Amino acid sequence: MLINSVQKPNFLLSKIIDIKNYAYASLFFSQIPQPNDYAFSVMIRGLTTTWQNYSETLHFYYRMKFLGLKPNKFTYPFLFIACTNLLELRHGQSAHSSVFKLGLNDDAHTTHSLITMYARCGELDRARKVFNEISERDLVSWNSMISGYSKMGYAREALGLFGKMREEGFIPDEMTLVSVLGSCGDLGYLNLGMLVEGFVVKHKMELNSFIGSALIGMYAKCGDLMSARRVFDGMQGKDVVTWNAMITGYAQNGASDDAIKLFQGMKDAGVNPDKITLVGVLSACASIGAQDLGKWIDTYASQRGVQHNIFVSTALVDMYAKCGSLYDAQRIFENMPVKNEVSWNAMISALAFHGRPQEALLIFERMSKEGRDVYPNDVTFVGVLSACVHAGLVDEGWRYFDLMKSSYGITPKIEHYSCMVDLLARAGQLYEAWDFIEKMPEKPDEIVLGALLGACQKCKNLDVSEKVMQLLLQMEPSNSGNYVISSKIYANSRRWDDSAKMRVLMRQRGVSKTPGCSWIEIEAQLHEFLAGDDLLHHSIEIHQMFELLNVEMKREGYIPKVD
Repeated sequence: MLINSVQKPNFLLSKIIDIKNYAYASLFFSQIPQPNDYAFSVMIRGLTTTWQNYSETLHFYYRMKFLGLKPNKFTYPFLFIACTNLLELRHGQSAHSSVFKLGLNDDAHTTHSLITMYARCGELDRARKVFNEISERDLVSWNSMISGYSKMGYAREALGLFGKMREEGFIPDEMTLVSVLGSCGDLGYLNLGMLVEGFVVKHKMELNSFIGSALIGMYAKCGDLMSARRVFDGMQGKDVVTWNAMITGYAQNGASDDAIKLFQGMKDAGVNPDKITLVGVLSACASIGAQDLGKWIDTYASQRGVQHNIFVSTALVDMYAKCGSLYDAQRIFENMPVKNEVSWNAMISALAFHGRPQEALLIFERMSKEGRDVYPNDVTFVGVLSACVHAGLVDEGWRYFDLMKSSYGITPKIEHYSCMVDLLARAGQLYEAWDFIEKMPEKPDEIVLGALLGACQKCKNLDVSEKVMQLLLQMEPSNSGNYVISSKIYANSRRWDDSAKMRVLMRQRGVSKTPGCSWIEIEAQLHEFLAGDDLLHHSIEIHQMFELLNVEMKREGYIPKVD
């Protein structure tokens, strides 16, 4: 073999790793009679950066130590990268102790990767301690810590550290700005984000995929879709990351039509969608009921072998459920090889939404038993309590509400209180619902009060209604629904003057009723209609679709409410 004719096989190994052939590199390494620390370090680097085989990185590190070889400054940075990706805090801490004993704690590459490892493992205090102990910080030191804060959701700390970095005279680079833009988006700091864009323009920095996508994401999170689209349109040679940033921005801001149109443009531009694209578009499909496109994505995901990706599958479950195809949602869910909390939550909510509460509760029980390292969270209990609402299971609802804190340590949020109020109200227990609201640890929001007011209208309970009305009109003076329902409640009680006063008050405050909105999908094209639209200008096919819907509704016994 080649190994027998090479005088320095340890040094040839690095050349072989550059070929990126793992099998050959592993075989070559196994034939080295006495691999030294250099050979091990090169192999560890290759396993980490070339093949991303992080578990094997740990294996080689411990094998190296077992043979009595000392890891060095060329070993530890890659070991910490492996620990970061595996979230192996215990191994990382052990290696940190060795770094300290070997006197490598002043090595820049080692400390930077150590900061990242601690940050990604959620140990921000330890990461900051390593950062604070660096005697001479460079830009990479600052970037490592700022990025650690930003990626772990500590946006204020990230921006605070960025301020200190600027005070010490450091000029931010691309990596700094990407982290800062992410934090601006998380906090809704639009003005600071605009200043960052100004910095990019002033210093003539290239608007590449990295920083361009960060700008798009920041503007989208701040709700400024026009600026996000301006940045997107101004970029040359857009890659899939750039398209994803804009599509996701549209989808997350409820601009589902724009997200779908842009997705079609992405396909026309010859850019292949990836998993992130599919999740974003499926979210848009779910929002407006675009099932045909959702089915196309389902087929596309299967053809590309990503249908079992946990994020794609979960988005498919959600899309099918919200588009009315519960069978397909269940099919996707049951075929998922691995399920996380979001997957279970999507199925529980789907069943509850479709009026299958008993099945939703059974899925919850399955989650508690089958879910490996998966535990119910606050979203899970919103779905469970919603199921109880649909089934009118008051006693079960109370049991699950109490179970949240007693068994899972979850503090109920406003959404859970809203479900309980809705549950009690639908059961006709209006006074109990009001008493529950008064005992809530935080002030009720419009969702909680709206649920109770709707029940009061149904039960014609004027006593509780007036208490709820007073709060709602203070909280949401521009919500037309509150005035309309209040007027109807008074009318149902034959208090005509009070009913009229509500309508007058609504006009005096300049509040107009928001028209109802519907969509019809014909040959993958979505058509939006508002209540009161003139249909004379719409196509024959749309009229035919309306006629078909009317026939189907009458067959199902539906009687329209026109009051």
